[in-house]
Amino acid sequence: MASPLDPTALGFLLAENRRMPMHVGGLQVYRLPPDAGRNYVSELYQSLRQPVDVDPLFRKHPVRSARTAGAWVWVDDEDFDIDYHLRHSGLPRPGRVRELLDLVGRLHSARMAIERPLWEWHLIEGLSGRRIAMYAKVHHALIDGIGASRILQQALSPDPAVRDLPPPWARRTPVVRSVAPPPEPEPVSTAALRQAIGITTEAAGLPGALIETVRRSLRNEASSLALYAPRTILNQPITGSRRFAAQDWPLDRLRAISKSSRTTVNDVVLAMCSGAMRAYLTELDELPETSLVAMVPVALRGKRDRANSSGGNAIGSVMVRLGTDLADPADRLAAVHSSMQDGKDAFASMSPLQVQAMSALGQVPALLPTLLKLADFKLTGVLRPAYNLVISNVPGPRSTLYFNGAELLGTYPLSIPIDGMALNITCTSYAQTMAFGLTGCRRTVPHLQRLLTHLDNELKALERATR
Repeated sequence: MASPLDPTALGFLLAENRRMPMHVGGLQVYRLPPDAGRNYVSELYQSLRQPVDVDPLFRKHPVRSARTAGAWVWVDDEDFDIDYHLRHSGLPRPGRVRELLDLVGRLHSARMAIERPLWEWHLIEGLSGRRIAMYAKVHHALIDGIGASRILQQALSPDPAVRDLPPPWARRTPVVRSVAPPPEPEPVSTAALRQAIGITTEAAGLPGALIETVRRSLRNEASSLALYAPRTILNQPITGSRRFAAQDWPLDRLRAISKSSRTTVNDVVLAMCSGAMRAYLTELDELPETSLVAMVPVALRGKRDRANSSGGNAIGSVMVRLGTDLADPADRLAAVHSSMQDGKDAFASMSPLQVQAMSALGQVPALLPTLLKLADFKLTGVLRPAYNLVISNVPGPRSTLYFNGAELLGTYPLSIPIDGMALNITCTSYAQTMAFGLTGCRRTVPHLQRLLTHLDNELKALERATR
């Protein structure tokens, strides 16, 4: 049965072009079980190929035709072929992480065919040190990065002895939990009136939220809209080719800095990126005099109100000044913390609807060149960038997990560079580590791997500065 694409999914689908594949991805590195034989990977691949009841999410693909009156809808793939989605690759010798990241960067560059379900799963062998890797990618129209991370976690087990786990695309029996009996339903007319009043109250506050957002932006204060991001080499049209770099660091090191500086772990992550970007752009003689601005997605607790009495999370985006114009790492951390807190405070008085509306407003300058095809005429350099790069931090599993006996050593996110925003840094925590995944345009962001060295150096500098 066909179902229409929601506006967000439709937006990701329509925004896609050859230069901007709109899928997210994840790289997982595993250690082989102690009892793994020579044919372990081949046997694992064959087991993944076995017929299973595929979850509807992984069977649908978008279609637009005369039958749908020109609208995009999801339909089930009647000719679902697991061999198309599941792929087996081998690394060239010597099978270092360098070869792995190069392969993943190339796989992440390829746009997916919309006539099939929009996902792929790659099993990769040949990695040195009795390790294997898996790379998965899924279109953002189908699911977001957090949802993809949750699906992966559900496919793993904390017990290394469990060897019969179904693949991530298999339908899973929902967990049934006992719940209290529902309250007596109120009359439909009363519920509708309640909801209407709540929504009207939120909408009535939008003009005030807009005025406050613009006011803060004009004063160069943190909000969801940036007006003072400098032009950098990152803010120009991109190609469709990707380069990927990844590394993780012990979470305890970040927590120690956070504790001694009275900041958050996310502040430390942003400060690491700030120092790394300062060093990287300085090497290229491209460091602007004013601070870089990063778009940082944040999950904010919504206010309890009549429209949504259960509360909930509102996803907003804060434009954070990274302090790249400051020479001292402690000053950069303080600047990031202050800017991030100002952004959160700006959202504190807003409802979830208002937060989402203001955050959407902040994305208009970034998406407008693409929607108007300005990038095709090389005009993005004429416009001031909405922000310079994206930095996001997604919480991951806190304990060590296994897939059919193989220990998950690390998981590294890949994301979406867009025209005018050639670099995306996404972080995720796993067990006792914080993993950084850097996805950049292969041509626009030269020597991307150098940023890993700069991130490591900045972490050491922050440790010295906050002792």
